[in-house]
Amino acid sequence: MEMHTPFTLHATLMGQVRAAVLELPDARVEATPLPQRQAMAALEMELATLHAGCQPGEIPGLKAARRLYHAAGVDPTRTRPSSEALLRRVLKGQGLPLVNSAVDAGNELSLRILLPLGLYDAMRVEGPVTLRKGLAGEGYPGIRKEDVHLEGRLALFDQAGPFGSPTSDSPRTCVGLSTTRLLLVIFAPGDCPGTELEAALDLGARLFTRWCGASTGGRRILS
Repeated sequence: MEMHTPFTLHATLMGQVRAAVLELPDARVEATPLPQRQAMAALEMELATLHAGCQPGEIPGLKAARRLYHAAGVDPTRTRPSSEALLRRVLKGQGLPLVNSAVDAGNELSLRILLPLGLYDAMRVEGPVTLRKGLAGEGYPGIRKEDVHLEGRLALFDQAGPFGSPTSDSPRTCVGLSTTRLLLVIFAPGDCPGTELEAALDLGARLFTRWCGASTGGRRILS
């Protein structure tokens, strides 16, 4: 199925970065239901047991996200990939923030594949999307945090400007209870096998169908 939202990778990133994109229409976003909260708690216990006593730099699954940041010229020990930030919370026993059924499904997916991803309200995305590095002065207010500065960093841009990155997203396209069409973007290094990204998209489709009743729309892998 063709993508409803046109999506391109800037020429300067080809071979260095990959993006797996999935559209999820007919979504039903609600306050995180009890079965989903229980599933998230079980995942936290599983990960805490699996990685007990490990430093994040010693966890093989996080190396791909760090390679992504190195390829983009960003130090992942100073600016954390969102997947690593989530796992660090779990390993510190801080627990995961519960936002809504869609955002929490995205966090579950990110923890299972250990790649950073962005989840957006597709109806708030304005026109074609490009993944590129930010220029001087480009950025946006973060969600529950200070402004996100994008100069020299990977980010998603539509006709209205930047709205997402592998680190933090913007309020403009954030997913809320009124969202009915989701746009999922998984960020990966250029050497990430296409089979792994296809498997990640399949898992994402299952999770968003399970927790949000979403249909599976168009998908693409850009490299």
